[in-house]
Formats: sequence, structure tokens, C-alpha cells
Amino acid sequence: MKVFKFGGASANSIERIQNIPEILQQYSTEQIVMVISAMGKTTNALEKVAEAFYNGNNIQALDLFEIVKQHHINTAKYLMITNYNNCINQLNDYFTEVEWLLHDKPTQQYDYYYDQIVCIGEMMSTCVISCYFTEIGIGNTFLDVRDILKTDDNFRDAAVNWEKTTANLKEIVLHPSLTIIQGFIGSTDENQSTTLGREGSDYTAAIFANLLHADSLTIWKDVEGVMNADPKEFEDAQLINELSFNEVIEMAYYGAQVIHPKTIKPLQNKNIPLYVKSFLDSSLKGTIISKQNNKNLPPIIVIKNNQVLMHLHTQDFSFVGEEPMAALYKIFSTLKIQPNLIQTGAISVQICLDNKEDKIEQLAINAASLFEVKVEKELQLLTIRHFTEELKNKMLHNKNVILLQQTKQTLQALYTIE
Repeated sequence: MKVFKFGGASANSIERIQNIPEILQQYSTEQIVMVISAMGKTTNALEKVAEAFYNGNNIQALDLFEIVKQHHINTAKYLMITNYNNCINQLNDYFTEVEWLLHDKPTQQYDYYYDQIVCIGEMMSTCVISCYFTEIGIGNTFLDVRDILKTDDNFRDAAVNWEKTTANLKEIVLHPSLTIIQGFIGSTDENQSTTLGREGSDYTAAIFANLLHADSLTIWKDVEGVMNADPKEFEDAQLINELSFNEVIEMAYYGAQVIHPKTIKPLQNKNIPLYVKSFLDSSLKGTIISKQNNKNLPPIIVIKNNQVLMHLHTQDFSFVGEEPMAALYKIFSTLKIQPNLIQTGAISVQICLDNKEDKIEQLAINAASLFEVKVEKELQLLTIRHFTEELKNKMLHNKNVILLQQTKQTLQALYTIE
């Protein structure tokens, strides 16, 4: 048993979808569970649909959704003939699932509607790919992962109910060669769709690898493997052939986009190796991630844009002690906020966060009962694992650094955007 995860980039064109069977042919004797994301930028497009609907622009939301619909219909038209009608019939069920909602008016929180709308991206992509595989003679079983993967109702960042998911999976008969499911999504006990957080398809794949006791998980991407920096930003980015689970967890924690932060634990718990390989050239070795510790790693660079620094100052110049800090962390927990950097002083606390406006506003309101609050925006956060002084000086040259933290292995610097 192997689990494969194909992201949106692997299905963002007719040619790339047609390339997937070539990869599968190399594993023709294996039993594969294939986890697939939404095509290309579909998630972004559906987010705009959700925003328009929630803002009361139903007609705009329907128009934006029509564009998404036509893209998938046209993709199906190019990929298949005999299975086209069957594919369209299935797609129409998913279209209807969204359209009945878009004709209504929002009465619940935005995150609820986000999940009901955005989850359809994965349903549409897997439907098209499953029908295409059938068209070309690749037998497969198509499953709606929402019938299996159960979560709580924390929409947009749902927690998996492992007990119920395990029980549901035991009731499923997997295809002897290929089973296709969706990444990123699940459902509550009331069958309301949920999502696991952006880029959550990696996590879905790890969950199924864990529950199915898979030999390995392979994530197929449009890069050679795990790089020490974003190759779009750094021309000299280099491939890392081997990484430990611990190192990847650190990378994900600091914001590296290679692996979803929750992906590693289900694999580490059962010692399931993770391969990151290129779907553009499957002959390349890629990166293997396992329990094996690695030495002499190159500096690993992560840059997070659109950061906010919240300055908190005690109202009466009293020390920042246990009680205000405990209250602050309770606010983080309530609002489900994960600070990227915290620095405390005698009478002040500075917190670096992703600029999610609704969360920032709620945090500022809650913290105002304890502190004087000031917010600084349009910042960038640099993290370098295994840094050298030479690289540190190069990366921070002419930067207006407003916050700096450094340990033996990790450097973090927050600075204004030029």
C-alpha cells in the first residue's frame, strides 16, 4: 500500500492531468490510494465566490462560480468522450451543492460558508480525474472523503476525529489497484463540509497513510524535491536529498510551504517515510523524509510576507508577569491564533502574526483589557535555520530590522518591506 498526493499544480492543465497515468504506470503492481487537491487556482477562485456571497453579492458570487464550473466542464470535454456524460452528471451534483447555497442569504459565520463552497474544488477535480482514468482504461474507485474523514465543527481549521474516521475507513473496500479521494476536506457528524486549513491535502494524505499502515507517502510536486529556499525567490536554491522528521517539523513551523505543518506527526508515529518527488520528471530521486537524523544541512531560508507586529505595553507600567501572559495565551487559544514570533520585555510584549485582519482585530480588542495596543503592518519575517554569519549579514543588509531573535541554530528577523 502506497499513498500518493497530487497537488493543484499537477492538475492545472490538460497536459499535466494526462501526465499522471505515466507516473502511475511505474507502480502498476502496487495498491495506491491517491489524494488529489483542487485544480490549479480553483481554491483561490472559490474563495472569491465565498467572499462575494458573504458580502451579499449573490449575483456576483454566481457569476464567479459559473467561471469555475465552465473550466471543469471544458477540461472534461477535452479529456474524455465515452465517459463525458457520466462525468458531467456527477459534476452537476457538486455544482448544485454550491448553487443552492448561493441563492440564499448568510446567517452563519463566514468560515462555515467558506468550507461549504471551497470544498467543492476537490470534489470537482477528483471527479474529472477519476472519469478520465476510466476513459483510458485505468480502473479506480472514486470515494467522497467526507463520508470517511470526520472532524469537529471548527470550520477552516477542523480537527480530525480519529476514532470515527478509523471506524469509517474499516467499512470501506479499497480498489485493489487505485482508489481516488480528496485532500483538504472532511465533514462533521451533521455532514457539514469542513476544511483542514490551507494546503491541508498533505495532512489528508498523512492521515490515510497512518490509518492504512502504508509503506510510504509520496507527495508529487512541481519542484525537484525539498529545497533549502523558495527557488522562485532564490536562484541558488539547492535540493536537500534527505531530511529528518524533526527538521521538517521545524521548517513547517517557521512557515516553509513545502509540507503542511500537521503532516509529519501521523507519519512519524508509525515510522512511514515521506518522499517528495517531481511530477514533471519522476525519474529524479527527490527528497526522502524519515526518522534518520541528518548532519551538515545547508542554511534553510523561509520568508513570510504580510506580517503584523502587535506591540503590547502594560497599562500601569507593572511587570509583564505570569497572569497577563497566561491571559494572553488564553486569548490565542480562544481565537486559534499561532504567533510566528514573541518577544517579552519587563513591561511589554511584541507579537509577530500573519496579517489576518479579522483575527488581528479580535486579538487587539481582547488584549486591550490588559495592555495598551499598537499594531504595525506591512512587515516581512525572515527565518534561517542553520544560518552562518555571512548569510545573516547578506540577508539583512540595508534592512530596517525592528525585531531580531537568534539561537545557535535559528535566526529570525522582522523588518519593514522596502
